[in-house]
Amino acid sequence: MQEDDRGESQAQRYDRNWLELIQELRVAQTGIQVLAGFLLTLPFSSGFPRLDHAHRVVFLVAFGLAVVTVGLMTAPVALHRFLFGRHEKDVLVHTGDLFAKSGMAAMGLTLVTVVTLIFGVVLNDVAGLVAGATVLVFYTLAWVVLPLSLLRPAPKRP
Repeated sequence: MQEDDRGESQAQRYDRNWLELIQELRVAQTGIQVLAGFLLTLPFSSGFPRLDHAHRVVFLVAFGLAVVTVGLMTAPVALHRFLFGRHEKDVLVHTGDLFAKSGMAAMGLTLVTVVTLIFGVVLNDVAGLVAGATVLVFYTLAWVVLPLSLLRPAPKRP
């Protein structure tokens, strides 16, 4: 097997990339699982019946996004179970990466929706929309624009 500039084979690189992906997912999963758990309890709280229809819809969108996010963030583990021992680490890493990126997008949208709901209930709907838009801009800049701006073209090899 050919080695790269790190001195690792392609198989070693896939192993390292898989471990890094799993570590990243562990960090993200904890936060979204806590948020999803919190959202699960809201309909059973005493103040929930006082929410108007629009706020209930925003809540359901937030909860739905949280459920989708948990599914996307845990999908690489299920994928690993099916591909384990089949020497398909490249497929696992590439597909896991797609799930992770999709999960991060869903998590960002979940947080935007939750912020919109909270500000809308506590202050008013305009404040909710402004707060949600602000969080959307922040996550877009921090999670998409900044990483893309840091990408450098790979140096050309002789």
